[in-house]
Amino acid sequence: MSGWNLADVPSAETLTPYALRCEHLDTTQGIGVPVPRLSWRLASDRRGDTQAAFRVTVRGGPADGPAGGAAWDSGWIDGQDVSVDYGGAPLTSFARYAWRVEVRAADGTTRAAESWFGTGVLHADEWAAAWIGHDPETEPPFEPPTDDREPRTVRTSHLPAPRHFRREIRLRPATAIRIACTARGLYELRVNGHRVGDGELTPGWTEYRRRIPYQVYDVTELVGNAALAGGGGPLCVGAVLADGWWSGSLGWDGRQQAQRYGRHPQLLVQLVAEHADGSRTVIGTDGSWRETTGPLRYADLLMGEWYDARLEHDGWDLPGFDDSSWAPARVADTDLSVLVPSAAEPVRVTQDLVPVETVVKDGRTIVDLGQNIAGRVRLTLRGAASGTRVTLRHGEALTAGGDLYTDNLRSAEATDHYVAAGRAEETFEPRFTVHGFRYVELTTHLPGDRTDGRTAGSAGDVEVTGGHAGEIEVTGRAMHSDTPVAGDFTCSDPTVNQLMSNIRWSQRDNFVSVPTDCPQRDERLGWTADAQVFLPTACYNADVAAFFTGWLADLRCAQDAVGGAVPDVVPHVMTERHGTPGWGDAATVVPWHLYRVYGDERVLRDSLPSMRRWVDHVERHNPGLVWRHRVGSHYGDWLQAGVRTSRDVMATAYFALSADLTARAAHVLGDLDTHSHYAGLRARIGEAFAREFVSPDGRITGDTQTGYLLALAHDLVPAGLVPAAVGHLVADLERRGRRLTTGFAGVGLLGPVLSAHGHADLAYALLHDDRYPSWGYSIKRGATTIWERWDGWTEEAGFGPVAMNSFNHYALGSVGAWLYGGVAGLGQRDDSAGFRRPIVRPLVGGLLRWASAEYETPLGRLGSRWEVDGDTLRLEVRVPPGALATVHVPTTDPASVRSSGRPVTGVLTDLASSHPVTGVPTDLTTGRPVTGAPTDLTSSRLAPATDPASAQPSDPPTTGRALVCEAGSGLHSFTATWRP
Repeated sequence: MSGWNLADVPSAETLTPYALRCEHLDTTQGIGVPVPRLSWRLASDRRGDTQAAFRVTVRGGPADGPAGGAAWDSGWIDGQDVSVDYGGAPLTSFARYAWRVEVRAADGTTRAAESWFGTGVLHADEWAAAWIGHDPETEPPFEPPTDDREPRTVRTSHLPAPRHFRREIRLRPATAIRIACTARGLYELRVNGHRVGDGELTPGWTEYRRRIPYQVYDVTELVGNAALAGGGGPLCVGAVLADGWWSGSLGWDGRQQAQRYGRHPQLLVQLVAEHADGSRTVIGTDGSWRETTGPLRYADLLMGEWYDARLEHDGWDLPGFDDSSWAPARVADTDLSVLVPSAAEPVRVTQDLVPVETVVKDGRTIVDLGQNIAGRVRLTLRGAASGTRVTLRHGEALTAGGDLYTDNLRSAEATDHYVAAGRAEETFEPRFTVHGFRYVELTTHLPGDRTDGRTAGSAGDVEVTGGHAGEIEVTGRAMHSDTPVAGDFTCSDPTVNQLMSNIRWSQRDNFVSVPTDCPQRDERLGWTADAQVFLPTACYNADVAAFFTGWLADLRCAQDAVGGAVPDVVPHVMTERHGTPGWGDAATVVPWHLYRVYGDERVLRDSLPSMRRWVDHVERHNPGLVWRHRVGSHYGDWLQAGVRTSRDVMATAYFALSADLTARAAHVLGDLDTHSHYAGLRARIGEAFAREFVSPDGRITGDTQTGYLLALAHDLVPAGLVPAAVGHLVADLERRGRRLTTGFAGVGLLGPVLSAHGHADLAYALLHDDRYPSWGYSIKRGATTIWERWDGWTEEAGFGPVAMNSFNHYALGSVGAWLYGGVAGLGQRDDSAGFRRPIVRPLVGGLLRWASAEYETPLGRLGSRWEVDGDTLRLEVRVPPGALATVHVPTTDPASVRSSGRPVTGVLTDLASSHPVTGVPTDLTTGRPVTGAPTDLTSSRLAPATDPASAQPSDPPTTGRALVCEAGSGLHSFTATWRP
């Protein structure tokens, strides 16, 4: 609950493995692939340390336990690989395996680390459960409606009550008990009075028609001795089942806002008990389970929850409870073909927030958490009379009059109600809803008050001071998919640090099972363009390998299997026009970037057919290779500021990019024919783009910043016209007073393109700007997350259009990747994957005196920190074991460069172009010149083909040069003269 912080690298005197993973996940149950990939990272305090060999052993299996029989011994394998595919005896379902990796350094020293993983269902015929649900035939006779039930709004009037399910089981003595559980809907599993697991909103949201994930839990410690070796005592398995995404409110279409996948939720549970003799008992959900309603009167992701504590079933999840009044569950379905193992981290509560300010106004109390979050509120009530109701309304902002602003929620009510049971102390925390909010409005209603929560009370009003509301304690609880933190960026400018904080919070708040567009209004969909433009930033902030691997599986399922068009949102609901430029291209951009970052070629192998179908779809409908037909909803450069980028330019640029990435993926996989085909297609698209959109003076049709950024970023401008195109881009920025106009498609390219073409000064000017439109504009007005639109709020108009105005949306935060990769300089060579060949090339400039970043690569920790003190620049670089980094030391006097006090020789480059000027790079580990050094020392394919100095900007490009050297693993310290 400490928040979202990058863990320290373990101190290691010699080469040591850490952060062991199985299928990109930490210790986890439910691995469902027969050949899982095991991986680790490396740490060492010794400069030049590298892994010479490794050995992996796996032990375990049924009845053996983690210290049981040997399943696999890889033997010593020479090389620097930090991952290996399991190669032992076939794994057993519902078993736990311990694994150990030993690494040997070049000097022969060895170190080891251990971890474990648990398997799920590895063979489909091992399922022995059925989908169960509520049987409407067990309902009592229908009576005429009255007004004695809880007051509801029109939108909540027909929401059903979640159901409680239970079954008691008597087992013979067992050595281990595991449960696989999932739902068509949302579930909370309980065993013998204990909640099972810490996941929220399980099983999550996927392309339900094709994929429903299940989770596996080891409940051995929860059942007590009675059900284990002590003689096979009773065991109670219970679950609460709610609508969730399956049958609850989803999206904005009031004509069909619910029941998009099914009318009612269903539950599936399978228990597997291991016995000392090696046998197993398997029990699944069937008609013998009992069910009823309980204190949850309704629970809806968009509308909120109503919880009446007076209706609780005390002890319902314990053995011996009398459930004779409960109804038998109905077997709803036996088709289990859609079940898949959960492939990503669950949604969890990761941070608690206490109020920073409270205001009592007109009989209501408004609590400010100080941070816009996705999550919920926990209330602790003391001394409340039975029947007292507390209503909580959630919002992202306040009106000018200090009232809760909710117009931008559209039809989402985001309102929770709690009715007290009258105990001395009681706690309420919603379980099956999530809200996007910073502010919470609390209103109390005494017993008998039947207002709907939107009318202020009087006698029961709460008063909040110091995080307490009289008899009510208020805590905000942030929740999101618990992707491990991978990066950290800080600098000397508080506003830029706030920008990074806003970016990180918007990533957390919108990665809730899927990469959504907003956590507050009646939308919360997995828009594909938003995901792909933000992915580079997301990967720096967190390890999203498992998260996006699962989402890509949904994208492939949602893609038109014949035509190849990709829907605008994944999982697919609501939208009907598929194949939108920039949106459908997530099918190529996401798998390629995941491969580049994590070095796992399996994502390309799984995605290449999908990538090909997508590109073929576009080509089939646009044989002239200018993408004008079958463009779906064609949103263009969404939410650009005051301009209209040519939709044809944007579409064709993405067409070229997707063809290029498909060719590259095929090349990685050794499919040379496919590579040749799509590489040729990419070349022809480039020629068509130049003919159609690039004028003889280098002007791009539409003459907008995004048009130039797309063309330059994706190498679509003929080499001889690149300086002119850069000049037009610079001229547009200068003409507008160094203000940006980009929307979703262009915003993430501003920093990289300007920097690569010698105009980091302009990139920094945009970074530091606090005028409209800019990142600083929202920060100056108190933003704690990234706004969806530049004009979310302005002095002239106040709040932006209520039809679409989220204050928590990550797309315009795509600049985060440039903060890591540009300002701090952490990147990798174009021919590198998994950061085997990192580049550290910081951009010293702007108003910054220093900047620092760390990033957890698949190999280990990569970091840089630069600081300017007078005329001296200090640069510290950390390189993980097994990597060979190309380090660019910025300097205005190459002879002044020192490493640990010793002179450094190397390739001298022009900061404006990164082109080598003279020299041979030095290997700092050996002190010897590097032979066969690459001539392309840039960190991406954005490097210009010619010197951009001829672009004739109004101000000269960044001055100075960089001395380039090669650095092996370890910590390297540089000093240099810096007089720009």
